[in-house]
Amino acid sequence: MINDPSFCKSCGLYCDSCKYNVYSHVQNILAAVQLPNPSELPAFIDNPENYMPKKIPKADLCISSGLHKDLLLELPSHLEKVGIKGLIVPIEDFVEVPSGLRKQLEEKCEDIGLESAFPKPFCSLKTSRDKPTISRFVTELNIGRPQLEISTVNRGSYEVIESTVVKRSAPCGSTWYVARKIVGVKTKREILYDMVAKAHHSYPCTATMGVDPETKEPILHIAGFIIREEIEKALKQTEPLH
Repeated sequence: MINDPSFCKSCGLYCDSCKYNVYSHVQNILAAVQLPNPSELPAFIDNPENYMPKKIPKADLCISSGLHKDLLLELPSHLEKVGIKGLIVPIEDFVEVPSGLRKQLEEKCEDIGLESAFPKPFCSLKTSRDKPTISRFVTELNIGRPQLEISTVNRGSYEVIESTVVKRSAPCGSTWYVARKIVGVKTKREILYDMVAKAHHSYPCTATMGVDPETKEPILHIAGFIIREEIEKALKQTEPLH
């Protein structure tokens, strides 16, 4: 969200700052609250409220990542007390948020009227009519499931991607890197898919390569499939230049 220039080093000396200085949402962040590292806590916590922050600022939305399971389950009630309207828990690693815990959290949030989303991976986050606060996060900050505009040009017997525009980026920023790397690439499916996969794997995607029990796929691969689908969608909406 702050678009830290130290995060992506994929291009090395050839970096042209494709996304840096283009956006920053630091002004939207009221606070970053760090809770104890799960590795420093017991496997089971009897009184999780003792580990929760003494004060949580009143905001519209909370994004939670890397919390101990018992602290995560305790979080919704604390958010509701201060008037926070929504909770996003990105699932980049199924070990951190297994399906049973996710269902418990969903039920708890529903019981207290707290909007919730558990995108797996984070770049699968979409708008939803019944989640106005979370939808505002996606549409106003242009973060969530990627969205692109693509222009192509015919060069002899084949079509090539001439330019790309990122309309919405994956939270990790990989959309910008992939969009940059496919410029000049033929739109033939095998060639394009290969370049998308290479570019996505070259970027520091925050999803795990561990195989998710629910989808039977590494979550990082699911992120790769998402950007590939969105590129295909953008290509169907464009007419090649001659």
